[in-house]
Amino acid sequence: MATTKPGERKLQILQTLAAMLEQPKGEKITTAALASRLQVSEAALYRHFASKAQMFEGLIDFIESSVFGLINQIAAQQENGLLQAQAMIGVLLNFAEKNPGMTRVMIGDALINEDERLQLRMNQFVDRVELALKQALRIAASQGQGSEAEVAARANMIVSLVVGRWHRFAKSGFKQSPSDNAQAQIALLLAD
Repeated sequence: MATTKPGERKLQILQTLAAMLEQPKGEKITTAALASRLQVSEAALYRHFASKAQMFEGLIDFIESSVFGLINQIAAQQENGLLQAQAMIGVLLNFAEKNPGMTRVMIGDALINEDERLQLRMNQFVDRVELALKQALRIAASQGQGSEAEVAARANMIVSLVVGRWHRFAKSGFKQSPSDNAQAQIALLLAD
């Protein structure tokens, strides 16, 4: 195998792990299977990551930076609160659709039997998404679109819809797209 720089090898490991998570059967991923797929020894994996949990943390870092990078752009560029919320929902559904392996991480499916802190981190991710939606809905309420009193409940319902669609996507073997026919449901959740 050609020599690669350390940063490139780390990225290659994470990309391979994500690709393995895209398998609809969702079998437990071992470092031995990952090393075999990369055609390296398990020891070579551990030169880049101290543990398998650290590999999953790398995937979570990617999820967080990608999703929140886009959410922050939306908040900065879109003044209309309802349009912010709508765009954020689109980001969440489209990210899952484009990254099926990451969807299994986001719903915690891939984290079963892994370090507890990984699931806690994904729970915090969902909480942060809900906070971003609350902020967009507060802006909408201040613009006369919706009620301030309904902000928390509405944000929670939206997050529940999104997470439910992620689950259906993963459990359908990535056949049922998270964004299929979502517009009507989103419109209902965002209606005055």
